[in-house]
Amino acid sequence: MEAPLAERIRPQSLEDYLGQPQLVGPQGSLTQQISKGLIPSLILWGPPGTGKTTLAQIIAQESKRPFYILSAINSGVKDVRDVIEKAKQSGGLFTAKNPILFIDEIHRFSKSQQDSLLAAVEKGWVTLIGATTENPSFEVIPALLSRCQVYILNAFSKSDLESLLERAMKTDIFLKQKNIELKETEALLRLSGGDGRKLLNIFDLVVNASNDENIIITNDSVLKLVQQN
Repeated sequence: MEAPLAERIRPQSLEDYLGQPQLVGPQGSLTQQISKGLIPSLILWGPPGTGKTTLAQIIAQESKRPFYILSAINSGVKDVRDVIEKAKQSGGLFTAKNPILFIDEIHRFSKSQQDSLLAAVEKGWVTLIGATTENPSFEVIPALLSRCQVYILNAFSKSDLESLLERAMKTDIFLKQKNIELKETEALLRLSGGDGRKLLNIFDLVVNASNDENIIITNDSVLKLVQQN
Protein backbone atom coordinates (compact mmCIF):
# COMPACT_ATOMS: atom_id res chain seq x y z
CA MET A 1 0.00 0.00 0.00
CA GLU A 2 1.29 3.44 -0.93
CA ALA A 3 2.43 5.54 2.06
CA PRO A 4 0.80 8.98 2.54
CA LEU A 5 2.61 11.90 0.88
CA ALA A 6 3.69 13.38 4.23
CA GLU A 7 5.43 10.08 5.03
CA ARG A 8 7.01 9.78 1.58
CA ILE A 9 8.73 13.17 1.79
CA ARG A 10 9.48 13.16 5.54
CA PRO A 11 12.87 14.91 6.02
CA GLN A 12 15.76 12.65 7.04
CA SER A 13 18.22 15.34 8.19
CA LEU A 14 18.27 18.75 9.86
CA GLU A 15 19.25 20.38 6.53
CA ASP A 16 15.93 19.22 5.04
CA TYR A 17 13.84 20.10 8.09
CA LEU A 18 11.44 22.94 7.34
CA GLY A 19 10.66 25.76 9.77
CA GLN A 20 11.51 26.17 13.48
CA PRO A 21 14.73 28.21 12.91
CA GLN A 22 14.60 29.22 16.60
CA LEU A 23 15.23 25.54 17.45
CA VAL A 24 17.23 24.06 14.59
CA GLY A 25 18.49 27.01 12.55
CA PRO A 26 22.24 27.89 12.58
CA GLN A 27 21.79 29.65 15.94
CA GLY A 28 18.92 27.41 17.13
CA SER A 29 18.72 26.33 20.76
CA LEU A 30 18.72 22.62 19.79
CA THR A 31 21.31 22.81 16.99
CA GLN A 32 24.39 22.86 19.22
CA GLN A 33 23.09 20.07 21.47
CA ILE A 34 22.34 17.87 18.46
CA SER A 35 25.78 18.50 16.90
CA LYS A 36 27.49 17.56 20.19
CA GLY A 37 25.21 14.55 20.64
CA LEU A 38 24.29 15.75 24.14
CA ILE A 39 20.52 15.55 24.03
CA PRO A 40 18.52 16.36 27.19
CA SER A 41 15.11 14.84 27.88
CA LEU A 42 12.69 17.26 26.30
CA ILE A 43 9.09 18.07 25.50
CA LEU A 44 8.19 19.42 22.03
CA TRP A 45 5.08 21.58 22.31
CA GLY A 46 3.34 22.86 19.19
CA PRO A 47 0.28 22.68 16.92
CA PRO A 48 -0.49 19.49 14.93
CA GLY A 49 1.51 18.88 11.77
CA THR A 50 4.50 21.11 12.65
CA GLY A 51 7.10 18.33 12.58
CA LYS A 52 7.42 17.13 16.20
CA THR A 53 7.73 13.43 15.30
CA THR A 54 10.08 14.21 12.40
CA LEU A 55 12.32 16.32 14.63
CA ALA A 56 12.53 13.52 17.22
CA GLN A 57 13.50 10.99 14.51
CA ILE A 58 16.15 13.35 13.11
CA ILE A 59 17.60 13.93 16.59
CA ALA A 60 17.93 10.14 17.03
CA GLN A 61 19.49 9.70 13.57
CA GLU A 62 21.95 12.58 13.90
CA SER A 63 23.05 11.50 17.38
CA LYS A 64 23.15 7.80 16.26
CA ARG A 65 20.95 6.50 19.05
CA PRO A 66 18.41 3.66 19.15
CA PHE A 67 14.89 5.10 18.72
CA TYR A 68 11.76 3.76 20.39
CA ILE A 69 8.33 5.20 19.76
CA LEU A 70 5.08 4.93 21.73
CA SER A 71 1.75 6.65 21.17
CA ALA A 72 -0.04 7.73 24.34
CA ILE A 73 -3.35 6.87 22.67
CA ASN A 74 -2.74 3.11 22.63
CA SER A 75 0.06 2.45 25.17
CA GLY A 76 -0.32 1.50 28.82
CA VAL A 77 2.11 1.31 31.75
CA LYS A 78 3.14 -2.22 30.66
CA ASP A 79 4.13 -0.94 27.19
CA VAL A 80 6.21 1.82 28.78
CA ARG A 81 8.00 -0.68 31.05
CA ASP A 82 8.61 -3.10 28.15
CA VAL A 83 10.20 -0.35 26.03
CA ILE A 84 12.34 0.88 28.93
CA GLU A 85 13.54 -2.69 29.50
CA LYS A 86 14.40 -3.03 25.78
CA ALA A 87 16.19 0.31 25.85
CA LYS A 88 18.28 -0.78 28.83
CA GLN A 89 19.34 -3.91 26.91
CA SER A 90 20.22 -2.05 23.71
CA GLY A 91 23.56 -0.74 24.95
CA GLY A 92 24.75 2.76 25.54
CA LEU A 93 23.78 2.54 29.19
CA PHE A 94 25.57 5.14 31.36
CA THR A 95 27.02 6.79 28.24
CA ALA A 96 25.96 9.83 26.21
CA LYS A 97 24.40 7.47 23.68
CA ASN A 98 21.43 6.21 25.66
CA PRO A 99 18.34 5.38 23.56
CA ILE A 100 15.65 7.91 22.76
CA LEU A 101 12.10 7.10 23.80
CA PHE A 102 9.63 9.21 21.84
CA ILE A 103 6.10 9.49 23.22
CA ASP A 104 3.55 11.06 20.92
CA GLU A 105 0.68 12.95 22.56
CA ILE A 106 2.26 12.63 25.99
CA HIS A 107 -0.50 14.85 27.43
CA ARG A 108 -2.85 11.87 27.07
CA PHE A 109 -0.78 9.77 29.48
CA SER A 110 -2.34 9.35 32.93
CA LYS A 111 -0.41 10.25 36.08
CA SER A 112 0.52 6.59 36.68
CA GLN A 113 1.77 6.22 33.09
CA GLN A 114 3.88 9.36 33.46
CA ASP A 115 5.14 8.14 36.85
CA SER A 116 6.37 4.95 35.17
CA LEU A 117 8.81 7.06 33.12
CA LEU A 118 10.41 8.89 36.05
CA ALA A 119 13.09 6.39 37.11
CA ALA A 120 14.20 5.74 33.52
CA VAL A 121 14.59 9.45 32.82
CA GLU A 122 16.23 10.18 36.16
CA LYS A 123 18.75 7.33 35.87
CA GLY A 124 19.49 8.06 32.21
CA TRP A 125 18.27 4.70 30.90
CA VAL A 126 16.46 6.66 28.18
CA THR A 127 16.36 10.19 26.85
CA LEU A 128 12.67 11.06 26.74
CA ILE A 129 11.23 13.16 23.93
CA GLY A 130 7.55 13.88 24.43
CA ALA A 131 5.33 15.58 21.85
CA THR A 132 2.23 17.51 22.84
CA THR A 133 -0.28 19.94 21.36
CA GLU A 134 -1.31 21.01 24.88
CA ASN A 135 0.48 23.25 27.39
CA PRO A 136 2.82 20.82 29.22
CA SER A 137 2.63 22.93 32.40
CA PHE A 138 -0.95 21.68 32.82
CA GLU A 139 -0.72 18.23 31.22
CA VAL A 140 2.65 16.80 32.36
CA ILE A 141 3.25 15.95 36.01
CA PRO A 142 5.67 18.37 37.76
CA ALA A 143 8.19 15.61 38.65
CA LEU A 144 8.55 14.67 34.95
CA LEU A 145 8.39 18.25 33.68
CA SER A 146 11.23 19.30 35.98
CA ARG A 147 13.47 16.66 34.33
CA CYS A 148 12.73 17.88 30.79
CA GLN A 149 13.41 21.00 28.79
CA VAL A 150 10.38 22.38 26.96
CA TYR A 151 10.83 23.55 23.36
CA ILE A 152 8.02 25.38 21.55
CA LEU A 153 7.36 24.70 17.87
CA ASN A 154 5.65 27.56 16.03
CA ALA A 155 2.82 27.14 13.54
CA PHE A 156 4.02 27.01 9.94
CA SER A 157 4.05 30.34 8.10
CA LYS A 158 2.44 30.76 4.66
CA SER A 159 5.89 30.56 3.02
CA ASP A 160 6.75 27.39 5.01
CA LEU A 161 3.57 25.71 3.75
CA GLU A 162 4.20 26.81 0.16
CA SER A 163 7.77 25.49 0.42
CA LEU A 164 6.32 22.17 1.58
CA LEU A 165 4.16 21.97 -1.56
CA GLU A 166 7.13 22.88 -3.79
CA ARG A 167 9.25 20.21 -2.13
CA ALA A 168 6.50 17.61 -2.62
CA MET A 169 6.31 18.37 -6.35
CA LYS A 170 10.09 18.25 -6.79
CA THR A 171 11.04 15.29 -4.59
CA ASP A 172 8.13 12.88 -4.30
CA ILE A 173 8.66 9.83 -6.50
CA PHE A 174 5.07 9.96 -7.85
CA LEU A 175 4.38 13.70 -8.03
CA LYS A 176 7.58 14.63 -9.86
CA GLN A 177 6.45 12.45 -12.78
CA LYS A 178 3.32 14.56 -13.20
CA ASN A 179 2.99 17.93 -14.87
CA ILE A 180 1.50 20.01 -12.03
CA GLU A 181 0.90 23.75 -12.15
CA LEU A 182 0.15 25.22 -8.74
CA LYS A 183 -1.78 28.32 -9.84
CA GLU A 184 -3.38 29.21 -6.50
CA THR A 185 -2.63 28.03 -2.97
CA GLU A 186 -5.07 29.97 -0.76
CA ALA A 187 -7.72 27.21 -0.57
CA LEU A 188 -5.11 24.51 0.15
CA LEU A 189 -3.53 26.59 2.92
CA ARG A 190 -6.87 27.54 4.45
CA LEU A 191 -8.18 23.95 4.48
CA SER A 192 -4.95 22.71 6.06
CA GLY A 193 -5.32 25.09 9.03
CA GLY A 194 -1.51 25.37 9.09
CA ASP A 195 -1.08 21.61 9.59
CA GLY A 196 1.70 20.44 7.24
CA ARG A 197 0.56 16.81 7.25
CA LYS A 198 -3.02 17.76 6.43
CA LEU A 199 -1.86 20.12 3.66
CA LEU A 200 0.13 17.35 1.95
CA ASN A 201 -2.75 14.86 2.28
CA ILE A 202 -5.20 17.31 0.65
CA PHE A 203 -2.68 18.15 -2.08
CA ASP A 204 -2.12 14.45 -2.81
CA LEU A 205 -5.88 13.89 -3.00
CA VAL A 206 -6.34 16.80 -5.44
CA VAL A 207 -3.49 15.64 -7.69
CA ASN A 208 -4.62 12.00 -7.75
CA ALA A 209 -8.21 12.97 -8.53
CA SER A 210 -7.18 14.45 -11.87
CA ASN A 211 -6.76 12.34 -15.02
CA ASP A 212 -5.53 15.30 -17.08
CA GLU A 213 -2.05 15.31 -18.51
CA ASN A 214 -1.55 18.85 -17.21
CA ILE A 215 -2.87 19.23 -13.66
CA ILE A 216 -3.74 22.86 -12.91
CA ILE A 217 -4.53 23.51 -9.27
CA THR A 218 -6.77 26.48 -8.48
CA ASN A 219 -8.78 27.47 -5.42
CA ASP A 220 -12.00 26.42 -7.19
CA SER A 221 -10.70 22.97 -8.17
CA VAL A 222 -9.51 22.32 -4.60
CA LEU A 223 -12.77 23.45 -2.95
CA LYS A 224 -14.93 21.51 -5.42
CA LEU A 225 -13.03 18.28 -4.80
CA VAL A 226 -12.88 18.60 -1.02
CA GLN A 227 -16.64 19.28 -0.86
CA GLN A 228 -17.29 16.12 -2.93
CA ASN A 229 -15.22 14.11 -0.46
